[in-house]
Amino acid sequence: MKPKANDVILHTVTKLAAIIIFTFSIDLFWAGHHFPGGGFIGGLTTAAGIVLLYLSFDIESIQRNLPIDYKKMAAIGVLIAVFTGLAGMFYGDNFLEQTFGYFDLPVFGETELATAVLFDVGVALAVIGTAITIITSISEDEL
Repeated sequence: MKPKANDVILHTVTKLAAIIIFTFSIDLFWAGHHFPGGGFIGGLTTAAGIVLLYLSFDIESIQRNLPIDYKKMAAIGVLIAVFTGLAGMFYGDNFLEQTFGYFDLPVFGETELATAVLFDVGVALAVIGTAITIITSISEDEL
């Protein structure tokens, strides 16, 4: 029987670092709200945080706590991005034409909502799903 490693420091630092990475990825996502790239870099940073968790803890415990099918996540992200692009065409605009409007939301008051955010959500989901699927499939390969 293999003795269990005492990785208290590694696990503690990883939990703290993961929180910082996920918070930073949200900030990167919202920084790209009006400019290209927010969904991609935010999704990539989120994927890096998940990979850090996979490296520090065992894969089974992470999959038990994050029961996500990353292949489905990638597919849903691509569909969201494509349908967001097609939405402009229904109103006579070009594919991926961005539109926005101001709405009075109960908690936030007057808030600008843009289709670029929906597109970036789709891109972020596609990047997270693809990156984690690639990393986990590489880790399953035997030499």
